[in-house]
This record gives sequence, C-alpha cells and structure tokens, in this order.
Amino acid sequence: MNQYESYLFGRRSIYELVEQVVARIKYKTSTKEDKWISDEDAMQLLNIKSKTTMQKLRDEGKIRFTQPQKKIILYDRDSINEYLEKHARETF
Repeated sequence: MNQYESYLFGRRSIYELVEQVVARIKYKTSTKEDKWISDEDAMQLLNIKSKTTMQKLRDEGKIRFTQPQKKIILYDRDSINEYLEKHARETF
C-alpha cells in the first residue's frame, strides 16, 4: 500500500467512525423518558426521602399515579414536573 492509498484508507475510516458517533448521539438524544416511573425515581426527582411523604402526595391528589399490581405504584413523570413547576419560586 502506497502513501496515497494509506491516506485514503485512513480518511475513509475516520468518516466511518464519525458516522457511527453521530448515529449514536442521535440515538441517545432521541430516546424519550418513561412516562411512568418507580417510587425511587419519583422520590429522587422530588428530593424526598420518605415513602410516607409520597403517600401523602398521592392521597392529596397532588401527583398522578397508577397501581398496576397491589404492591407496585408508578408515578407520572409529567405530573411530578408540573408539581415542581407549580411550587417553583421566582427569583428577585
């Protein structure tokens, strides 16, 4: 392989690598977040440490939830974001 062929081969490899990186970035940024999240994830978003507080928010109707099975409770991510926005304070 001469120097010109080596240059073309290296250039082609770089372009293929860039295309793979771009494809991976597009995939990562296009994935949507789950609508329903676990209680651990909800507690992390709300910065809550107590499951009792989560139950209180459910009981008062402040955040939406679903209970597909007796011991499984999932929370609506959009509802949590709306709750946080509703309680956000404006800066001075």
